[in-house]
Amino acid sequence: MIPRHLVIAMSVLLVAVLGLSGYAWHMRKTAAATPVASTDTRPLAPPIAGPTERVTLYVAHDDNGSLRAESAQIPLPSGRQQRAEELLRALLSLYLDKSSPHVLGSGADIRSVFLVDPGVAVIDLNSAFADTHRSGVLVEELTVTSLIYTISANTPGILKVKIVVDGKERDTLAGHADLSDFYDVTAVNQLATLLQPTQ
Repeated sequence: MIPRHLVIAMSVLLVAVLGLSGYAWHMRKTAAATPVASTDTRPLAPPIAGPTERVTLYVAHDDNGSLRAESAQIPLPSGRQQRAEELLRALLSLYLDKSSPHVLGSGADIRSVFLVDPGVAVIDLNSAFADTHRSGVLVEELTVTSLIYTISANTPGILKVKIVVDGKERDTLAGHADLSDFYDVTAVNQLATLLQPTQ
């Protein structure tokens, strides 16, 4: 015969197991029904100290394939290279916004901009920028033109621009825009002028 205290202990343990199982099932169901909040995966840049300046950003608009000048007041450091990086980061912040006229993938960022004399700029994008970029001739050209026109219009003396991804050369941005060679700033600026809407 099984001792009475052992039967009571087993009954209490069985009730506890059933209760915990029911609680776990309820929590799992609640967790599955709760929507997952999207998180901002962009790297956090250090705050820029210094006075703000009015700059012109050339923003791509997918709806009509245009490039529009938009004035912005942003803090800019004194160094020429850091200024170029902040200009492009300000442009990217517009593209990463929910109401963006030219959507870029989550996590897209500018790793660095190198200004090499005489007149050469190298824009280093992170892999998320290129890997999540939408494929298409127009959207890729709008991105490239927007980056180059913004940096050259606000940083005098740039004649050629090279775009790399994670510090390495890449054939295309997302299958169409050629990244294998340097872009001539004069030619890009002429294209950007054609892409601007007529008033």
